[in-house]
Amino acid sequence: MPALHALLSSQHEVVAVLTQPDKPAGRGRKMTACPVKRAADAVGLRTYQPDALHESLIQAQLKALAADLLVVIAYGQLLPPEVLAIPRFGCVNIHASLLPRWRGAAPIQSALRAGDQETGVCLMKMDAGLDTGPVYSQVKASIDATHTGGSLHDHLAILGAELLIRDLDVLLEGRLSADPQTEAGVTYAPRIHKRDGAIDWSDSAEHIDCLIRAFNPWPVAYASIDSATVRCWFSALAKDQSGTAVPGSVLGLEGAALRVQTGDGVLALAELQLPGRGRISGRAFANARPIEGLVFGCGA
Repeated sequence: MPALHALLSSQHEVVAVLTQPDKPAGRGRKMTACPVKRAADAVGLRTYQPDALHESLIQAQLKALAADLLVVIAYGQLLPPEVLAIPRFGCVNIHASLLPRWRGAAPIQSALRAGDQETGVCLMKMDAGLDTGPVYSQVKASIDATHTGGSLHDHLAILGAELLIRDLDVLLEGRLSADPQTEAGVTYAPRIHKRDGAIDWSDSAEHIDCLIRAFNPWPVAYASIDSATVRCWFSALAKDQSGTAVPGSVLGLEGAALRVQTGDGVLALAELQLPGRGRISGRAFANARPIEGLVFGCGA
């Protein structure tokens, strides 16, 4: 969305928007357009929502646009060579990592899960590989202990839009060169599944905190208690790291957070959610039920 708005506010003409098909959403599972589609409709842009890009019809439609450039942001599909060859200046991708680290579908969550201290955004010339193309330019961003997948995503989306607009004119003039990626330091960020959010309390407090922050707002890390799934939204490393109980044991409160023993250190679980309930603080959870002797199970 920030990149689309930036392009619409620039001197360049956006001739069309290509985005994902409408999907069922909400309790009624009503077919719903994504925010990009709604934004395009609001300004009268032509919109395409193909199921796949290898079909001849959508390729012919894209050729008919005679676009100079195709800008790709988190589209969710690999572009076939036939599509990559359509625009006069090719296709560029705004990728939310410092390539070649974290090529793939989930670079933001992967950086957080790994405990990276730095990430960024690359403007990349697309080729047939998975985020393997040469890089025109990049901007770096620090990751701090309060970042979640959602907040870091929003920050990088703005940085990516700014990077695109900063370099777009020079790129279209043919005066911006792209440097091949090195083979050293290549890592991959695979697509995330809900099951990836299962917390293993025998892991370290640091790693569990990274998992919880990375998977907020989706798919949300989770544990279990009395056979019920508990979604864990916010956490931090506890200030008081003393504790030798069984991993998953609730040791008491630290401010408004639950102190939970892990395999290495103590986690301050600040916000959690029981099935069918709203999100509450660790203190509110403790006020609603006894926590002495309580042990969280691993997500399953």
